[in-house]
Amino acid sequence: MRLRILAVGLVLVTGPGQAQEVDQEPSVELPAALARVLTDYEAAWRRGDAAGLARLFVEDGFVLSPRLPPIRGRGRIEEHYAGDGSTLLLRAIAYATEGSVGYVIGGYRYRKGPDVGTFTLTLQRAPGGRWLIVSDMDSSDRPRAR
Repeated sequence: MRLRILAVGLVLVTGPGQAQEVDQEPSVELPAALARVLTDYEAAWRRGDAAGLARLFVEDGFVLSPRLPPIRGRGRIEEHYAGDGSTLLLRAIAYATEGSVGYVIGGYRYRKGPDVGTFTLTLQRAPGGRWLIVSDMDSSDRPRAR
């Protein structure tokens, strides 16, 4: 109960934009092979390397973004991600693997501060042990434009 009162007090003192940090799920540490997926994604995004981002996916992988039709296949994924680079910070809040399939659920932001959205990466282990993205679904925490 005291924690809930503290959280409400922080909302009143700091305002709604900063209080989100209190409500965020804690980060979890990923095994190295899964962490590599996130760090490679961040690095390719920062460089504006759409081809590099597409190579993180299986050949017929999906990007599932709000208010867009599904984007399928490395070629279309590369087209979708074409553009300037910027900072992207990813963090995991849950993960699991079983055999050659797995997932990472996490939050993302573009600078220091609270997450601005969440994501789910569905993964498949390729021959050789490298994990590739089957689907990348993201959801922005920002209000929809009306």
